[in-house]
Amino acid sequence: MMRQAKPAFLQTLVMASVFCSASVASSHAARIVIDVGHNLANPGTTSAYGETEFSYNQALADVVVKQLQAAGHVVKVVGADGLMNELKPRAEAASGSDLFISLHHDSMKQEYLEEWLVNGQSQWMSERFRGYSLYVFSDGPAYAQSLHCAGMISQAMQSRGFQPTLHHSDGIAGENRPLLDRQLGIYQANFAVLKHNSIPALLLEAGVIRHPEEAKQLKQHAVQQNIAKAIIAGLDCLLR
Repeated sequence: MMRQAKPAFLQTLVMASVFCSASVASSHAARIVIDVGHNLANPGTTSAYGETEFSYNQALADVVVKQLQAAGHVVKVVGADGLMNELKPRAEAASGSDLFISLHHDSMKQEYLEEWLVNGQSQWMSERFRGYSLYVFSDGPAYAQSLHCAGMISQAMQSRGFQPTLHHSDGIAGENRPLLDRQLGIYQANFAVLKHNSIPALLLEAGVIRHPEEAKQLKQHAVQQNIAKAIIAGLDCLLR
């Protein structure tokens, strides 16, 4: 079930240190950094069907980048080729930009999972949790605006039918993350890509790919487009 990244991803996304000119002029154009979470050596979690999180991150980033450019924004992509193994340089690459967004897909702790067979192969899944979540670093220099942007993106996600997951606030080992806003599903986290940023920065877990139904939905182009539209709507947080 493991998938290889499509060539189209690399054509669109392997621009790790190059800004892409916006295709549409805009009086409110912003400089946005899209970080494709994880890499080939550490592809993140695995879906209920055995596909890597990194492949999901690439697919979503492809859609988000195209939508941002079509909306008139200037986009810089980090980590799309899967060869960027260090985290701090991802944040450092955002210097001088307006907003850093790291795209990921979510999992659950092992105690929530159960084994099942997919094409004769054992995989892990659970229907217990689904939904997106957002993370910001509360000790960062741009915390207030990071939180504001996360909130606006979350509101835009909810207006499009997405709901947050709160399972990362569970009081179990490896979770128990502080919730900054329960209604909007925003957590505090000291992830390297957030704490090393000097600009507004957030990390989006687009959904839980250990959940069988959500794993399928998150591969649908229409769903990816809806997430991209929510991100674009949330960029009003950058307007002064």
